[in-house]
Amino acid sequence: MTLALELGFIALADAAPLIVAKARGYFGEEGLDVALHREVSWATIRDKVAAGVFQGAHMLAPMALAANMGVGSEPTPLIVPMALNAHGASLGISRALAAEMERFLPEAPLDVAALAAVVAARAASGRPAVSFATVFPYSMHAYMLRYWAASGGVDPDRDIRIVVAAPTAIAARLKSGEIDGFCVGAPWGAMCEADSAARIALRAATFWPGGPDKVLGLSQSWADADPAATMALVRALIRAAVWADAPENAAELAKLLSRREWLDAPATLIGRALASGPDQIRFARHAALYPWRSHAAWILSQQMRWGQIGAGIDASTALACYRPDVFRAACLDAGINAPSTDSKIEGAHDRPWNQPGLRGSIPMTADLILGGGAFDPERLHEYAAGFAISRLGS
Repeated sequence: MTLALELGFIALADAAPLIVAKARGYFGEEGLDVALHREVSWATIRDKVAAGVFQGAHMLAPMALAANMGVGSEPTPLIVPMALNAHGASLGISRALAAEMERFLPEAPLDVAALAAVVAARAASGRPAVSFATVFPYSMHAYMLRYWAASGGVDPDRDIRIVVAAPTAIAARLKSGEIDGFCVGAPWGAMCEADSAARIALRAATFWPGGPDKVLGLSQSWADADPAATMALVRALIRAAVWADAPENAAELAKLLSRREWLDAPATLIGRALASGPDQIRFARHAALYPWRSHAAWILSQQMRWGQIGAGIDASTALACYRPDVFRAACLDAGINAPSTDSKIEGAHDRPWNQPGLRGSIPMTADLILGGGAFDPERLHEYAAGFAISRLGS
């Protein structure tokens, strides 16, 4: 007997584990009849899970936490039993803004210091503020943009304008001149480069190697009612992610994702995010699938920093929706290694290292966060309060 499931996704390369599990029959082998529904916006994904239309979905990690806490929407009890990827997002600027920045800092035209100079010049002359599009207020894309801007003294709430746009719409908005820059997941950053000669100033793999991005978000009521189906779903996605991560499958994966029912984008552009190299999307390697509670804690620190949640939030309750215990159990079923701890110190390694796992050590890569400085999830509030530009206390 098979179990029917309805899952949502957005047309992004990091939805690959779901798409591969469907196309290669991994869901069916676990006794699941999964229908994948492509949606345009992250708000729609959130709302359809909240309404019970979907049992789960491809989600932005910060969105899952926000929805669970009732930030930006009614509370939606969710669990996050696994991540889906690391890397893939890019922060880019239009050709016109790049030229403007180059006039101020020709030796480093894509540096945030050049953006700061443009922001100051525009403010002094009364010109419109620089505008960036991100995919959702509660997203790693938004926090990556905010972190980068603030690192150069640019206040993202007061000095620039940030708007929300669907990932698939950002290239058109850049080309029309509605926005000056963007932060978006693959392949849409590459589409901006191809369509408008956009310049990439920062990639997720540089901002934070191995940092959080998308997760599997499941209705808690559904997962609690059918834990066996939850485990089957996670096992199928683990198998799909391992397949997607294999270099020899990259061309086939790009072709699969390019199909109209999935991303409906050129395989050549999708393939850029899958090509071997430090910027490549990670699906399974280096514990990319693991739902680290320390990743979730860092996200909470940024939600505090930017005034999206109060500093008095009960962090332990907020983090409880991340379920590394479910992931570890699925890995044991599948005979795959997984980290043996729920959290780690983030941004503490400038070279490859090894993480203790259930079946021996797990090779990891350097994980320094832009600008340096380690994040201890046990000192979440102190970290959030330690930035020069912050909404904490304002």
